[in-house]
Amino acid sequence: MRTEKGKKLLDELLTTSDLIEFRKTLLGDIENLFKENVKPAPKTWLKSNEVKALLEVSSGTLQNMRNNGSLPFTKIGGVIYYNHDDIQKMLLENKQSY
Repeated sequence: MRTEKGKKLLDELLTTSDLIEFRKTLLGDIENLFKENVKPAPKTWLKSNEVKALLEVSSGTLQNMRNNGSLPFTKIGGVIYYNHDDIQKMLLENKQSY
């Protein structure tokens, strides 16, 4: 025991069960941090509405991108799909520095 200004202070004992509980809590906190910071992988194929929202463009602008070949697409049964990698590539190719 230590004394400080006439008062006796008791040392706290750290037990094995305290360490095990601390380990569980710490691992749980680390796991939660990873869950919060991990972003899901983007979908490979996007529909027109998703692309319009992503690029913030109108239906007409998206149609023009298809017509002029700047954005490749696949059409299956009347539904148009765009590859996410093609969208990224188009954005990078049109990147401008000011």
